[in-house]
Amino acid sequence: MNLFQQLQHDTLLHQSRRQFLSKCVAGVGSAWLSSMADNALGASSSNSLDSTLAHIAPKAKRVIFLHMAGAPSQLELFDYKPELAKYDGKDTPEEYLAGQRFAFIQGVPKLLNTIYPFHQAGESGQWISDRLPMFEKVIDEVCFIKSMHTNQFNHAPAQLLLHTGNANLGNPSIGSWVTYGLGSLNENLPGYISLVSGGKTPSAGKSIWGSGFLPSVYQGVQCRSKGDPVLYLSNPKGVSTDMRKNCVDAITKINQQAHNETNDPEALTRISQYEMAFKMQIHANEAFDLNDEPEHIHELYGTQPGKESFANNCLLARRLAERGVRYIQLFDWGWDSHGAAGSEALNEGFKKKCEAVDRPMYALLTDLKQRGLLEDTLVVWGGEFGRTPMRENRGGDEMKFIGRDHNPGAFTMWLAGAGIKPGFTLGETDPIGYKATHDRVSTQDLQATILHSLGLKHNKLTYPFQGLDQTLPGVTEPARVVDEIFA
Repeated sequence: MNLFQQLQHDTLLHQSRRQFLSKCVAGVGSAWLSSMADNALGASSSNSLDSTLAHIAPKAKRVIFLHMAGAPSQLELFDYKPELAKYDGKDTPEEYLAGQRFAFIQGVPKLLNTIYPFHQAGESGQWISDRLPMFEKVIDEVCFIKSMHTNQFNHAPAQLLLHTGNANLGNPSIGSWVTYGLGSLNENLPGYISLVSGGKTPSAGKSIWGSGFLPSVYQGVQCRSKGDPVLYLSNPKGVSTDMRKNCVDAITKINQQAHNETNDPEALTRISQYEMAFKMQIHANEAFDLNDEPEHIHELYGTQPGKESFANNCLLARRLAERGVRYIQLFDWGWDSHGAAGSEALNEGFKKKCEAVDRPMYALLTDLKQRGLLEDTLVVWGGEFGRTPMRENRGGDEMKFIGRDHNPGAFTMWLAGAGIKPGFTLGETDPIGYKATHDRVSTQDLQATILHSLGLKHNKLTYPFQGLDQTLPGVTEPARVVDEIFA
């Protein structure tokens, strides 16, 4: 907890709002309440104290996190392992299986060579498969971390760990920590927005953009790329904007009275949320209207306004970044390439997923750069874990389609913008891509690095809960800033 927030917290503990306002004229009391709702708890004002609250000079003003829910295979995209070709179809040596736990593999699986050809691309000569031909054009803009690892091998716990620092429910997501620490850059949109594509929410559900034990005003707001950005944002038939404003004013008075009587900070949260919802009626619809974009931008991204898609969400991410949203989270479901069905097989469904994200990823980086936004926007891409170098079997039998099981021991992520070293690769895995071996980076390290990019020290951004000053990476797990990836 920073000094400003600690002082507010301690003051409220010793004094109710009624007592405070009784000492003030009505106008001053009203102004104080407004600032409390907008800044102290909601952190939703452009007057946020980000320059004061930052611990160090920030490199990024905002983050766009592209999560491929289900975990894409690094061995089919970025982690080239020619050694696998020598052992393709052979039994996995016992040394790789002893003491290991798998989500589905049983018995002795066969090793599986990458099923797509690799080549070096760009001036940096980074390895990439033929699945992402458009993204390849901007490969010199990104930094790969090929030594990511986690201690979770099932989707929901691994997603929670990656985004909240804990594999169990109840902790704040990283976007909540960021808006708690820095506030927002705008007055009319939430500081933290999540967008979902692929037809389903992530396995961990909405908890991965929840506020956990932080005040609920810091939780992410899920928005949609078709219809109203937020459900019930439009006025019902027969209800005017003035009527809605009168309704919000009445609810605000009730919440003010509740806070007078109970001193419950969640009453201020409700005031802020209702006022934000009213502002969003005007500004959210404008921000989410992709029809405002010229045709060449739609061609760049491959967008189709009115439909749910990763392409639409990437364009929305750029529009939200322009409008000062601090943390933008995209989840694209459908990357769980087991091979139990064609829709998730590496040689079928995986190909379609790559086609769906290839152009939008290229477009987002290109668009951000040409608008001067990439220099202060941190873009992060990856899944919750990797895939095994073994072909998945179940009950000892190979699957009908080609797939790989979950692998927490090694996966690849890439980052771009905001001082990240372009055209650089950090870390290595063993010869078959099973375990990270050099310059290992944990999910906690990644969280510390994202906060560092925004000017926040992970061990200084704290919140008192259950007798401890809690942090995003957790109070028991070590975490370090991955300084090597900064230019």
